[in-house]
Amino acid sequence: VQLVESGGGLVQAGGSLRLSCAASGRTLSSYAVGWFRQAPGKDREFVAAITSSGTRTYYVDSVKGRFTISRDNAKNTAYLQMNSPAPEDTAVYYCAAARDQAGLPRSYYYSDSSYDYWGQGTQVTVSS
Repeated sequence: VQLVESGGGLVQAGGSLRLSCAASGRTLSSYAVGWFRQAPGKDREFVAAITSSGTRTYYVDSVKGRFTISRDNAKNTAYLQMNSPAPEDTAVYYCAAARDQAGLPRSYYYSDSSYDYWGQGTQVTVSS
């Protein structure tokens, strides 16, 4: 699976931005999709994930209520809607795909080691 992120850029705090993650090579419908981010000088961190069916979503506490992960399997694309971003959300955002099956614990989706395929990243800069 090849993943390509788009939609990053400069946004004012309190605005909105939607990141897209387009897949090619294989259908994305059998994979969970996660969004991760890495700020300068910091480790990569989990942001959000969605199961292959789209029935379950997971978020890091710092983005709950502001970011929404979704997917359109017909378009082989996943999204991260960022509402009310803050300067501390500034980072390179990566989407990733992980094999999925029923019954996996939530910890599976939070761990970057679960993800086999990664995009190249897209920069998001939030100005105050």
